Amino acid sequence: MSTPAVPAVPSVPSVLFVCVHNAGRSQMAAAFLARLGGDRVEVRSAGSAPADAVNPAVVEALAEVGIDISAETPKVLTTEAVQASDVVITMGCGDACPYFPGKRYLDWKLDDPAGQGVDAVRPIRDEIERRIRGLLTDLGVETAG
Repeated sequence: MSTPAVPAVPSVPSVLFVCVHNAGRSQMAAAFLARLGGDRVEVRSAGSAPADAVNPAVVEALAEVGIDISAETPKVLTTEAVQASDVVITMGCGDACPYFPGKRYLDWKLDDPAGQGVDAVRPIRDEIERRIRGLLTDLGVETAG
């Protein structure tokens, strides 16, 4: 008598966003992916030289679209975070991001919101949201609400 097959637990894709300070672009990207991907995707962000706090203009720009990242803090990039991710998206971290064969790497050229006011951050925010929607489509993940 054969044993019934145990259904496999579907794994969700894991995405790591990396920029230098983990205070702007990578925080926005992670927030949009978490909002739009929900529990259908695992989200990480980190910086090669993390800042002390998330850029206030970034916090304000995301609040305008209903995303609260005021409690987020910049995190340091670790080898473990890269190893645990299926897709690594860099945003100006240059050679600071470790490379592992078998990972999918994307480099998103985006303006740096550091030192910019909220008016300058809005177009960066909107471009990041557009790219996140495309990424979800590429990953085969249905967009939440």
